[in-house]
Amino acid sequence: MTSLTVTPCTDRAEWDSTVKQFGGHPLQLWGWGDVKSAHRWSAERVLVRDGADADARVVGACQLLTRTLPGPLGGFVYAPRGPVVPRDSADSDRPSQQPAPGAVADAVADYVLGSRRAVAVSIEPDENAGEFALDSKWREAETTVLPARTLILDLRNSEDDLLGDMSKKHRQYIRKSGREDALEIRAVDTIEQLDVCLEVYRETSERADFGLHEDSYYHDVFTMLGDDAPVWAAYVEDRPVAFLFMAKSERTAFELYGGMDETGQRLRANYALKWHVIRHMKSLGIERYDFGGLINDGVTTFKTGFASHENLLAGSWDRPGPGYALWTKGLPLAKRAVRALKRR
Repeated sequence: MTSLTVTPCTDRAEWDSTVKQFGGHPLQLWGWGDVKSAHRWSAERVLVRDGADADARVVGACQLLTRTLPGPLGGFVYAPRGPVVPRDSADSDRPSQQPAPGAVADAVADYVLGSRRAVAVSIEPDENAGEFALDSKWREAETTVLPARTLILDLRNSEDDLLGDMSKKHRQYIRKSGREDALEIRAVDTIEQLDVCLEVYRETSERADFGLHEDSYYHDVFTMLGDDAPVWAAYVEDRPVAFLFMAKSERTAFELYGGMDETGQRLRANYALKWHVIRHMKSLGIERYDFGGLINDGVTTFKTGFASHENLLAGSWDRPGPGYALWTKGLPLAKRAVRALKRR
């Protein structure tokens, strides 16, 4: 087989076109790298080709986020829901003559570790468990960023089928909350409107005891991802009582953030809101709706009522570099950098 070569991509249009053509995850889009680069990370995008020629076929792509670590450790290099490899359909069929996904991951890791000091190259592919085989050079990560356990709806199914797969309670609440005269669901179009949603988010974080980024971070997601980071809110008397902040690519819609105040809780606005967004994503031709992870909390209980199944993705895998043992066994200060990513 022809050896794989890795080259940087500096053209946003080419990059996003490749990711979307390959069915890649929205966290592999250029705008997400720009967001992280504005907040203590750096982003690099690389294309994997099946030969050394500039016109050789592209067989993979990977957006790499790097966080500088203390002292001689260099950096921690992370690929959120990457690398991206081509597919013929949402059923994960690979085009003929496509290298194994693990070979693409190896090429990316070799490129990184051969060009800089890094404690690890960490990948979390957007692939089902068992469909992204890696060799013994890789280690299952002790510190994960995105959970492998999640819920993904197949939006190629009819709305009736999607509703039929929900719990009876969820169907009832969707219909009841959707009939609430006081409730209006509409898109959030401006930073000013987003700021009011962030007030709801702060209330949600205090109630549920989770941390938030500064407001400027959410502003950057909204502006840097642009149309690929839509936000919807449920309003009562022109004030948001619940909101849902998404990221989307051609194939996948992914929940980033969401919240609800006391009025939203009373009206069960999150049921009608989420169903509205699911239907909208389906209308765009998006094939998968990813609930953003299941972590055994109250929100997970709410999410799992939307389907009778769960999904398990490939998980988090590290290709060790110099200093990896120190990184995994005894450096809590450095590991905090990874834990901060859990807020996306």
